[in-house]
Amino acid sequence: MSGIERALAVLIDADNASPNMISGLLSEVAGLGTTNVKRIYGDWTTPNLSGWKSVLLEHSIQPIQQFSYTTGKNATDSAMIIDAMDLLYSGSFNGFCIVSSDSDFTRLAARIREAGKVVYGFGEMKTPKPFVAACDRFIYTEVFATEQQDDSAKTQPISKVSSKDLRTKTKLLQTIRKGIATASDDTGWTQLGAVGSYIAKSSPEFDPRNYGYQKLSELLEAFGLFEMHRKGKIVYIRDGRKAVKG
Repeated sequence: MSGIERALAVLIDADNASPNMISGLLSEVAGLGTTNVKRIYGDWTTPNLSGWKSVLLEHSIQPIQQFSYTTGKNATDSAMIIDAMDLLYSGSFNGFCIVSSDSDFTRLAARIREAGKVVYGFGEMKTPKPFVAACDRFIYTEVFATEQQDDSAKTQPISKVSSKDLRTKTKLLQTIRKGIATASDDTGWTQLGAVGSYIAKSSPEFDPRNYGYQKLSELLEAFGLFEMHRKGKIVYIRDGRKAVKG
């Protein structure tokens, strides 16, 4: 949506999300568009959701009560899916942020995308791959962990992966090299932005922060396998093997 601010609906599965990451998550969402709806679903009569109270007030998130009708059936998921479809049919939203690590939302994400809307998924690294793949982009909530979190936080900040260990991540390296090759000119050089776009389309869950780096340029530089130079505000990159071949 070039030049137009994207209207977003943020829907949170309280049973599969942590209040410790909500500030970072909403900051991330603010960079994706304007949040017109923020709702969180759960059975608020249960003690396990008590930690959400102050967070909801601070960030003006609307809690939606959903009683558990029977053991083994997740009524919360059903309520969230029904609301998402109602919001989709309203025609007021360009994108949806689904916050959960639950694979039950895989079909919902796919259906929203079929309607031409963007889907951003947020969940822990344990999130099943089908849900991750169903989203346009999936952001692991571990990247929102900070050193300032209290002792009750379950997630720890992600440490930087060393150059040596990065080179062992064959799938990631192949995707980066394919992105460079796809967008490069005859000399092998291409804009970093084009490479980033290719990687994002190939791997919805890709994020340099998953490896401890804030920017794509920092991650690629850490590999030590690519040539990079800057011209004004634009960063260019070339596969180091291309340079060796001349």
